Amino acid sequence: MLRICSSDCLRLASSSYGLTGGIASGKSTVSNLFKASGIPVVDADVIARNVLKKGSGGWKRVVAAFGEEILLPSREVDRPKLAHMVFSSDSNRQLLNKLMAPYISTGIFLEILKQWGKGAKVIVVDIPLLFEAKMDKWTKPIVVVWVSRETQLKRLMERDGLSREDAGSRVMAQMSLDLKRCKADVVIENNGDLDHLDQQFSMVLSEIRRPLTWTEFWRSRQGAFSVLGLVTSGLFFCKRFSY
Repeated sequence: MLRICSSDCLRLASSSYGLTGGIASGKSTVSNLFKASGIPVVDADVIARNVLKKGSGGWKRVVAAFGEEILLPSREVDRPKLAHMVFSSDSNRQLLNKLMAPYISTGIFLEILKQWGKGAKVIVVDIPLLFEAKMDKWTKPIVVVWVSRETQLKRLMERDGLSREDAGSRVMAQMSLDLKRCKADVVIENNGDLDHLDQQFSMVLSEIRRPLTWTEFWRSRQGAFSVLGLVTSGLFFCKRFSY
């Protein structure tokens, strides 16, 4: 069932929506629904892949920390091997996050600025570790795609061919979805089928696209820029005609 804490949180015209969930929760499906609806999505996973490209600053730091055994013959990072090392060790996971965080954060902010420059009024920022990386401070509202733990384990085992033990280790390596749900402004429950998910997404999308009231407009980035423009113009004309 869809849960929206307050419709006001969806009514800011220039919002950078934070989208998160957990492994095998269906977050990527929701992200693709936003893209298909014409809403730009800044994907932290795509940025992270670019950060680890051969020869990049992130690549150099990760290879220095984990050794060249994580590299393929092409010198690109063997991502499955690195993932196994990270999910099997809390210290490795924390180290990787620490090494990657500055590069990923910078990439996300630059992409957001690019979308704003293109005139986007709403941007979805898709970040798996939204809360863990403290990026929830920079996105509002926050949308969490939630599933029960049993559903999460079952889907992960089927998707990746993992044993229940390995799937459980990967789920436990992330912040629990129940805790993320408590921190969310909008919760999309994804225990059902795709039709059920589509219905919830459509409700969120219709609220986002509903025309702004005047109060909502003046609270938005567009409204703030309009006020700034009016004040600047007023000061210019006052100065011009004061001579």
